Amino acid sequence: MSRLSGILNINKEKGYTSSDAVSVVRKALGYVKAGHTGTLDPEAEGVLPVCVGKATKIADYIGGGKQYRAGIKLGIITDTDDLTGRILEERPVNADRNALESAARQFMGKSMQTPPMYSAVKIGGKKLYELARAGKTADRVPREINIPQIRIMEYDPETHTAVMEVACSKGTYIRSLCSDIGRVLGCGACMGALTRTRSGPFTLDGSITPDILREYITAGRIHEILYTIEEVLKYKTVAVPARDEKRVINGGSFHISDEDAQDGSLVFAAVNGITAGIYVRDGDWYKPRVMLIGEPE
Repeated sequence: MSRLSGILNINKEKGYTSSDAVSVVRKALGYVKAGHTGTLDPEAEGVLPVCVGKATKIADYIGGGKQYRAGIKLGIITDTDDLTGRILEERPVNADRNALESAARQFMGKSMQTPPMYSAVKIGGKKLYELARAGKTADRVPREINIPQIRIMEYDPETHTAVMEVACSKGTYIRSLCSDIGRVLGCGACMGALTRTRSGPFTLDGSITPDILREYITAGRIHEILYTIEEVLKYKTVAVPARDEKRVINGGSFHISDEDAQDGSLVFAAVNGITAGIYVRDGDWYKPRVMLIGEPE
């Protein structure tokens, strides 16, 4: 197991932290190096890509947007912006589905969003949720986010609850979005249940639970569910010229050839058909970004 390398599409269960989920994967695989590509709230469930082995080096390169299915409760404001928090205020709700859809549409496109206090963002070496639990607050810098789509899937006018589907950029906080929608409506709102249905190229339909992971390991079929770095990133592969192979194996740059990618492009550099690392085209050279050979896994 120690030489395994790739990405697993894990379906994180509600009640577990993202770190808990990674620990389960590490233990199941014989304590191989592992890490996730982006925190999912403990009370949320769904897609959590987990990189193992050398794939942990490319976690920041796994891009693509995210998609969520979120519950939203109108008329309630909490200290955590979700239903697990302490209720700060309850307000009457006069909004119907049309009003909710109109309010939600205001947040489509690019905007600035302030991270909530109950988040894993670090300020001064402390995670915001740690400060919040200690009764402290901190100044937070708004970040640019992009929400290309919000769709109200269900709305119950009796309970003032709805389910919405949100496609968004990395770093978007759905609990903050729910709170902001409530602010626009004037009645306040907070987030209910949350499921991440997509993260980059990984979808909920293709995810596996830890129990299924163990079944594949026991059956010796782990490679059937382990995505390779090349499958996920899909960069062009450039063969390293023979004269530069030793330099690349030692982490160095190599010369371009006539059929190479454009300046600034990321590519896989291959030595004898084996991916040596991720390189970036810079003028007449390819320069290393992430090395994938020559180091212990």
